[in-house]
Amino acid sequence: MSDLPTHPIRFADLPTRKRSHFTIEPDSDGRKAIARTIGVLKVKKLRFDGALIPTGKRDWRIEATLGATISQACVISLDPVTTRIDEEITRSYISDFDKRDDTSDDTEVEMIEDDTTDPLPETLDLIDVIAEALVLTMPPYPRKEGIEAETVGVTEPGKAVMTDEDARPFARLAVLRAAAESKNEGPGDEPNKDED
Repeated sequence: MSDLPTHPIRFADLPTRKRSHFTIEPDSDGRKAIARTIGVLKVKKLRFDGALIPTGKRDWRIEATLGATISQACVISLDPVTTRIDEEITRSYISDFDKRDDTSDDTEVEMIEDDTTDPLPETLDLIDVIAEALVLTMPPYPRKEGIEAETVGVTEPGKAVMTDEDARPFARLAVLRAAAESKNEGPGDEPNKDED
């Protein structure tokens, strides 16, 4: 069983004519569980402050501010890297989300990709919203300041390591052209020289 804290919201229980405000600040154990869930070393501070706003007859929107200080492992040295996250979070929950794709005729409809809109669930856990927002906003490849990646060359024994120059798309063509030119010159031929 997960020790992740929960903060469930049942939309049917919310007033439909006004905002429902919330503030979530998980305790130390809750932050540790969130850190394990999102794969970081530590969540030092965390606050999610906002409102659930009714839109239309049965649709909802979350407008909130996410503030967090997290510690991740450097992708090169594995040393801890601290990152401060301050993000405005917006999520929309649409009751007839699946009907948006239905069309009564064969006309093409261009859908706008919106990764902040989801189907309206019966119950929404705001801790899940926090975890998702942290994953989307934290650095994917944290690097400690002053740490540089080393170049590693791996090849079969006795063969030269491939260089960046070798990897260029036309590098092989240049090698073939040089080989063809040297073949055409022959052993005793000299390149053409202008005669005066």
